[in-house]
Amino acid sequence: MNAPSSPTEHQVLQRQQLYQEMSPLNLTPLWEVLHALVPVQPKSPCVPAYWNYDQVRPFLQRAGELISAEEAVRRVLILENPALRGKSAITQSLYAGLQLILPTEVAPSHRHTQSALRFIVEGQGAYTAVDGERTTMRPGDFIITPSWTWHDHGNEVNEPVVWLDGLDIPMISFLDAGFAENGSAKSQSVTQPEGSSFASYGHNMAPVRGDAPFGQTSPIFNYPYEKSREALHQMEQHTAIDPWDGFKLRFINPLSGGAPMPTIQPFMQRLPAGFDGKAWRQTDGAVYSVVEGKGSAHVSGPEGMVRFDFSARDHFVVPSWHTLQLQSATGCVLFSFSDRPVHQALGIHREERIS
Repeated sequence: MNAPSSPTEHQVLQRQQLYQEMSPLNLTPLWEVLHALVPVQPKSPCVPAYWNYDQVRPFLQRAGELISAEEAVRRVLILENPALRGKSAITQSLYAGLQLILPTEVAPSHRHTQSALRFIVEGQGAYTAVDGERTTMRPGDFIITPSWTWHDHGNEVNEPVVWLDGLDIPMISFLDAGFAENGSAKSQSVTQPEGSSFASYGHNMAPVRGDAPFGQTSPIFNYPYEKSREALHQMEQHTAIDPWDGFKLRFINPLSGGAPMPTIQPFMQRLPAGFDGKAWRQTDGAVYSVVEGKGSAHVSGPEGMVRFDFSARDHFVVPSWHTLQLQSATGCVLFSFSDRPVHQALGIHREERIS
């Protein structure tokens, strides 16, 4: 097939005149932007980024000295992608931030359309409450706040507690579907004993009667790290290692077997000592929180290759269609989350494992 001929100077001028004259009618020629709209492969504006917890923590402490949880509503330092500064986003579809709650504080009750996860990074004994049930926070726990549910957080212990917030804020904003409402009291009334949701749904069983209490979101709102870590241990003992992921599990909604949240899929993985993983990439950008141990992430994209040497409590992001290779000399555990459920629902998810 012959390549199209270049336009003459006269044709270029005529086209420019056409564009100028139709612009007041809010018309734009597709042929001028087609390649940007329909790229050969994903070209994310996001870049890989890394946050060292030892560097971030002093700023959390200072924020705790300068503003109360009640005044801030949520005292959070947003992990902004360096290429998306000012947009409160870590990828184009996901938000992430580190939230601090100090002893005796309460982050007041509210609800919103956006779905949220909490992954506990430091401290234990604080609580989060969802629709009348409280759960105690412990490091490594993965906790869900379903869309449009009342929730508040409190700290009744003598140490600060920090967790990673992950939300679908940019996605909901893109869809113009965000609503929020503040509660009439700082803390909601507790109407169920702690552990009620896990007792009903956390043992591969479910009540005979009654619909899913949170729609498409998992009825379990605290997945304890103790159980997640044991599942990884059993997998490591009884299954072959995956050359790309080590030992990796996805959290599920026990009622459907699908993702525990309609827009976010969380994972937990173990890299054993001496792991030197193969490279792979996926269309869903992923946010990582280091739970235990040390390792390194090699991330390659259009901007080149970067290496993140990570330790416990550090965080990093791998944008869409960037190649990731994980290594760990001493072994480590990683929590991560991505927008994979949306990709899968739309039938556009793609993954490439590089041999």
